[in-house]
Amino acid sequence: MTAQQPFRLIRKFGDIELRHYPDYILMQVEAQGDFMRAGSIAFGPLISYISGANASGSKFAMTAPVLQEALAEKTHLVSFVLPEGMKPEDVPVPRNARVSTVPVAAHDAAVLPFAGSWNAARFERKGTELLTAAIVEGLQVEGNVYFARFDPPWKPGFLKRNEALVNVVQTGTI
Repeated sequence: MTAQQPFRLIRKFGDIELRHYPDYILMQVEAQGDFMRAGSIAFGPLISYISGANASGSKFAMTAPVLQEALAEKTHLVSFVLPEGMKPEDVPVPRNARVSTVPVAAHDAAVLPFAGSWNAARFERKGTELLTAAIVEGLQVEGNVYFARFDPPWKPGFLKRNEALVNVVQTGTI
């Protein structure tokens, strides 16, 4: 079974969850193309990295989810989360210059889990729904909405697990 990125549930409001994520490390690739194409383009270098295409030849287990954030209409960051407990100084240097190591500090995020197949329109709708709910709850969002995919492409769409996420600034109400 694929390891899952750890988090602590702070509270729920409707379908939205407010979560705390501890420090973690991303392996990240910036890719050009529409939402789906960019995800496919970036996947290859990332899977190669965790399969041993790094300075030490180390292999890592896949951790769910795969994250994707739109930086512009045709530019996306696609990220793998490294296994829990890894420290930045222990992460081997990628052999592919397109792959970056990005330590992420502990933070809170508003999250909208949803099921179904992958397409840009669905992710965009869920992102808008998430932002609306977060604002209604009085949360101060920080940064772009990003998306999490938990399942392989061959899994039937109705069984796929996805999430829309946005980081939030901690306030006295949380």
